[in-house]
Amino acid sequence: MSICALTFSMIVGASCCVPAYSQHRMSLQSLFDLADQQSQRIKVSEVALKAAEEGVASAKSALLPSIEFSVQGSYIGNAYLMSRGFSTSGTTEYIVPGLGPQQVQNGKQPTPHWGNSFTARASQVIYAGGAIQSGIEMAKLGCQLAELDVEKNRQEARFLLTGYYLDLCKLQNQSKVIAKNIELTERVLEQMKARREQGTVLKNDITRYELQLQSLLLTKTKIDDAQKIIRHQISTTLHLPEGEDFEVDMQSLEEEDMALKALTSEESWQQTAAENNIDIRKASLATEMSEQQVRSTRAASRPSVAVVVENDLSGPYTSDLIPKNANVNVWFVGIGVKYNLSSLWKNKHNIRKAKHESTQAREKVQLAREGIETGVQASYTKLLTSSVEVGTQEKQVKLADQNYAVVKNRYDNDLALLTDMLDASNMKLTADMALVNARINMLYNYFKLKYITNTL
Repeated sequence: MSICALTFSMIVGASCCVPAYSQHRMSLQSLFDLADQQSQRIKVSEVALKAAEEGVASAKSALLPSIEFSVQGSYIGNAYLMSRGFSTSGTTEYIVPGLGPQQVQNGKQPTPHWGNSFTARASQVIYAGGAIQSGIEMAKLGCQLAELDVEKNRQEARFLLTGYYLDLCKLQNQSKVIAKNIELTERVLEQMKARREQGTVLKNDITRYELQLQSLLLTKTKIDDAQKIIRHQISTTLHLPEGEDFEVDMQSLEEEDMALKALTSEESWQQTAAENNIDIRKASLATEMSEQQVRSTRAASRPSVAVVVENDLSGPYTSDLIPKNANVNVWFVGIGVKYNLSSLWKNKHNIRKAKHESTQAREKVQLAREGIETGVQASYTKLLTSSVEVGTQEKQVKLADQNYAVVKNRYDNDLALLTDMLDASNMKLTADMALVNARINMLYNYFKLKYITNTL
């Protein structure tokens, strides 16, 4: 039987096991949509993405001119004129433009005490050896990595919910199987008690069946409690309101049958993984970032050139021999070149380090591809195995049902022992439970393939 046919029969069979009581049903896709909105893990990565987007804007701002403005007020102490021998006595010759040499008395000089300074400076980098552009590209790549982190967390949250959802489906169907077996056991017990009154059944036989009934009731209690635990885990993951409950919608899984029809070969899964797997894409982006890091490191060995415009208005004028109580305004426009000569012998090791890291990043891409290829092959093989298991378990259920009917008929006609009846009943229960587990296991392997290919 093909995977598609088995999956379709599995979904139809499982949907018949959904309890009939009315309750809000929720499909797996509905859980995914809630997780996208309310999962804490996704919210954290989305905040990191916003920070990365701001990082891109910050890196681009390095292309804009830098403008600085400063205002300064000060108190200036008295100026003292001294000889070369640091004496404040005597005079010092001072050349005054237009008047010639003048003698100025050493010692305390009349000094304006209140100073002010107003400076405006603008600069524009026109060449930085490629450092600015590399920084922008690295910021963009970092933003893309943040986007992939959001998607990866989304995939992980969905796969986690898928496991919970399928476990809930399995437990729900197991509960249905147990309920049917409880009903069947109670019916047999009623028949045995009636035959006991007729003297054809021993009290010990009834006791053994009552023990089996208690075992079934205990199993049902355990299953019901396990469902409560999983529902609580889902509610915690999705931050659902207290007391809100839902019922799984098995029929919503029928659409997955169409997806299996479109992707039936391992080559299709491998191609999908190569195109969509987030780990491979992140490794490729890391390679691009390492290449930009090489360019950025090389830029440190190159000069930087900037256009500079500055205007300075300050007073008093204290750079002369005798301070002048006046404001002086000076402005200039120029080109500044800065080059660190020591980078010629210091930066070469950083460049080599960056190149080795770039080579390592490329190797990691190949390593990621190998890991994903192995994971897809293993999961696809498990999917094929589980499809065979479903077919086998379906046959075993039919055989167990036939065997139970035969043994029951023989027991009713006093042609079989009670132990035969118990064995047939246990065989039927085991077969029914194994079929439920096999069907859910097949769905799990299918969703795991989608998780590995990051197409959940």
